[in-house]
Amino acid sequence: MTEFSQNCWNHKFSVICENALAITLECYNYSVQIMTEQEREQFHAARDEFINRWGVMGTQWGINRTMAQVHALLMISPEALSTDQVMAELHISRGNAHTSLKELVGWDLLKILTKKGDRKEYFEAEKDVWKIFQAVAKERKRREIDPALQVLHSCSSETKGIKGSEVEAFHNQMNELAEFASLASNLGDKAASMAQSNAVKLALKILGG
Repeated sequence: MTEFSQNCWNHKFSVICENALAITLECYNYSVQIMTEQEREQFHAARDEFINRWGVMGTQWGINRTMAQVHALLMISPEALSTDQVMAELHISRGNAHTSLKELVGWDLLKILTKKGDRKEYFEAEKDVWKIFQAVAKERKRREIDPALQVLHSCSSETKGIKGSEVEAFHNQMNELAEFASLASNLGDKAASMAQSNAVKLALKILGG
């Protein structure tokens, strides 16, 4: 075998070994990613527990259980899901899934994605915890605090100047509640608009940390 032929053979052998090594590593990585049946069951149990618990918690910040469960599912999903996929995962009706998804988009907790050649809409959840808090705080203020403030200001305005101890006490109470609600609203706006690091510093300062 000439020196040229030997060099060609050595090069081919080297390429074959590199390819074989790459395939071996790829197969190893794939095998590492495969869960055992027990691990899979543990994962699904933990995932279902989170979705159910988030559904309960959702009722505490102004949304119904199904809507919160849809949010939880998409928040932990590694990729965007279609309405059909959400229905299959949570065993809910199309109407329920559609309404929940649209509401969550309105809360700025989801965004709609499209895929080339696919007419379906896909939904992807915001996964940044601070941005989730900001979206929830903003929507709750719009739905709850702002309407309450309007009622308080209206009640105060309608009873202004009316004589009588009972009416005056009512008027003063409305003013105090409106003042407190305005303060809470302004603090909420400020906290929600702050960067996470600054908000944490402020919270630690308030709590004496």
